[in-house]
Amino acid sequence: MPPDRIRVDFRKYPDTQHWQYDLRWLAEDEYGTWLWGPPGTLAQRSDEPPITFKSTNLKLVTDDWWAGIWQETGEPEVYVDICTPAVWSEGRATMVDLDLDVVRLRSGAVRVLDEDEFAEHQVALAYPPELIEGALDACERVRDMIERNEEPFATVAAGRLAEAVALAREASPEIPPDA
Repeated sequence: MPPDRIRVDFRKYPDTQHWQYDLRWLAEDEYGTWLWGPPGTLAQRSDEPPITFKSTNLKLVTDDWWAGIWQETGEPEVYVDICTPAVWSEGRATMVDLDLDVVRLRSGAVRVLDEDEFAEHQVALAYPPELIEGALDACERVRDMIERNEEPFATVAAGRLAEAVALAREASPEIPPDA
């Protein structure tokens, strides 16, 4: 049985701390490992002050070059980090964030973010060619999947998010239905 709490350890190339937060295990399926955090979950980027999730969040950690996060409320509806495939160790999933992000807004608009940061880091951080190729390939594939509304972006994630929301409300009945 997997541990109840999983540490999500996002790094920046070559190996500096980026986003750190603890989520709860939800499920595993053909898409990857689904994790969730209730409202109030803390996340911290490097040594900056922590932020707090305002609503239930769902994270999909894949063995591909991306990891997605869905929010119960707010924008964007889905946020996909282009990153190295996850490396799992005792209660921890570690990925290297490769700058590019793909988002789908609640309006349905799909956008690629941080292409300028990716271009800068290729030079400044001397990204190896395999990182560049992996990131660009994943970014294009994920954008296409979201635009075509392919799984897990069509209905699977919505079902998993509903599971997470129910668990959050079960754990904290004071959470209002639209939190």
